[in-house]
Amino acid sequence: MVQKQYLCKVKLIAKTFKGLEEVLADEIKAIGGEHVQIMNRAVSFKGSNRLIYKSNYCLRTAIRILKPIVEFEARDEDYFYRQLKKHDWSFYLKEGQTFAIDASVFGDYFTHSKYTALRCKDAIVDQFREKFGDRPDIDVNDPDLRLNVHISQKNVTVSIDTSGFSLFKRNYKQAPFPAPINEVLASGMLRLIGWNADVPLVDPMCGSGTFLMEAAMLAQNIPAGYHIEEFAFMKWDHFQPDLWKEVKSEADGQIELKFLKIYGSDIHPRAIRICQKMFGAHEYAKSIQIEQRDIVALSKPFEEGMLISNPPYGERLNDRETNELYRDIGDSFKQNFSGYQAWIISSNMNALKNVGLRPSRKISLYNGKLECKFQKYEMYSGSKKGKFIKSKQFD
Repeated sequence: MVQKQYLCKVKLIAKTFKGLEEVLADEIKAIGGEHVQIMNRAVSFKGSNRLIYKSNYCLRTAIRILKPIVEFEARDEDYFYRQLKKHDWSFYLKEGQTFAIDASVFGDYFTHSKYTALRCKDAIVDQFREKFGDRPDIDVNDPDLRLNVHISQKNVTVSIDTSGFSLFKRNYKQAPFPAPINEVLASGMLRLIGWNADVPLVDPMCGSGTFLMEAAMLAQNIPAGYHIEEFAFMKWDHFQPDLWKEVKSEADGQIELKFLKIYGSDIHPRAIRICQKMFGAHEYAKSIQIEQRDIVALSKPFEEGMLISNPPYGERLNDRETNELYRDIGDSFKQNFSGYQAWIISSNMNALKNVGLRPSRKISLYNGKLECKFQKYEMYSGSKKGKFIKSKQFD
């Protein structure tokens, strides 16, 4: 009976960024997820404990993996409290353990996420006091159980957070650098453009090297959670360490180290030092080429390939400086990167116009709370017709 319980397939929800839902759905299908359905900034699917472990360890475009345990309708906080109090929380939380609650609310009935989280906490604590004469404590940093409350209009879903933290925290970086792009978003963008290890990749404004590292991991089948030591599911009473070792071993067995044609550059010497230290610390990243160069003086390191960049959006620059930077980017693309497909993401729509090239494709994405355009530019070498035929390998 116990073993059957572990094999039982339950509903799961993988959270992601807006614009990456289809990419995530494909990832989930590839690792064995069933009944996959695309939602807003999320994908629902079904799977057993094995898939919970595998989802956290392998999915590159998931932010969190949630396991819904309570669903109902409510139009006010008191009814919300009463419904939650009916649920047996001692099944998930034992005396002496700690918990934390994250909440997000959308609609007319519930308007304050923090108050909603507080009412959920009250329902759990009051139930424990009445049953056991004691209450579990709150620990927002390292709880034994992390719950996620999501309310859209009157629809309430309370889930167990099986991850415990945002999965973009890959733990491969040695030091921070200003305005990095999120690892989940970077990996999703590489998948959106159809990049693979056979295509040389260049990031001419690489910062802390997120695109470069995500590309190296993708190309060599390095699991997204390769450097993560603990997930929330490891604290569950019914955690199966042998199953976890099996899942991890299977995923790690797919790793295939190879020489990569990946190149990054940046004008800032500190960014280069950070990348050099990081690449040197990980065997799968040692073949990444890196050097300090201004984009205006950059020559292409490979005859053809893909170029991807997350330039400054203008928050630290004035309008004139930002427009000049984007003009320099466009000039460098035209003069130095013939034969390439170039992709830029930015929230600064006016600055993007200064690139001076007509985008052949535009994708709407969010970098954090910033609405962005992810735009493709074709740097033709020779005739446009000939280049179009040749570039099919990149699409």
